[in-house]
Amino acid sequence: MILCWPFDTVVGRLSLRLESLPVEVVTKTLDNVFVTVAINLQYQVIDTKIYNAFYVLKDQRAQMISYVEDSIRTSMCSMTLDHAYAAKEEVSSHLKSHLADVFEEYGYKIIKALVTDLTPDQKVRDAMNEINSSKRVKEAAAQRAEGEKIIKVKRAEAEAESMYLSGLGVARQRKAIMDGLKESIVDFGSQVTGTTPKDVMDLLVLTQYFDTMQEVGHSSSTKTVFLANDHNPTRAGMMQANAGF
Repeated sequence: MILCWPFDTVVGRLSLRLESLPVEVVTKTLDNVFVTVAINLQYQVIDTKIYNAFYVLKDQRAQMISYVEDSIRTSMCSMTLDHAYAAKEEVSSHLKSHLADVFEEYGYKIIKALVTDLTPDQKVRDAMNEINSSKRVKEAAAQRAEGEKIIKVKRAEAEAESMYLSGLGVARQRKAIMDGLKESIVDFGSQVTGTTPKDVMDLLVLTQYFDTMQEVGHSSSTKTVFLANDHNPTRAGMMQANAGF
């Protein structure tokens, strides 16, 4: 470029590169929560509108920031805090579409409008953290209770199964005893003449009685007292003594 000084002079420079404009806006959401929204606006001068970009706006960056702040406040006032957290792309799209025509009139083209951060007041953040903490504690308690319930149910099922198998074993044991007694009675009756089934049963009962006495006698910690019959004087005296207390 050739300048004929003093008739021509350079009054300023304007870059055609992609520019970045960081903006922080303090605004209020629909549920009355104050938040700080950080925006990074990426823009570029339109090469066919360089005159407008240089001369129309007196302080380009300051006035562009004012437009961005106004647009952000408009969009955030229609959202709750939770919605705003989940709708950063929506805020970015609203900002770009709302300012595209205005900036183009001034000779600028918006490339991207990025919502880089959204920070509520410290008290609001503390309250949100407390809510999330309480929610997690509640969920943990529910999960712990569910786990304890499962353990108790499984333990009860195991005990029921154990009792069933124990009862089944006792029943089989008694059946085996009865089958053995039956075979013994038959064999004894066939080998010894002049005996009746009752005689055999009495003999078996007496044998079991002696076996029981022997087992009881082998134990040093046995506290069982055997009495001959209900009319035994010893038993009657013990019963009368207990009744007196």
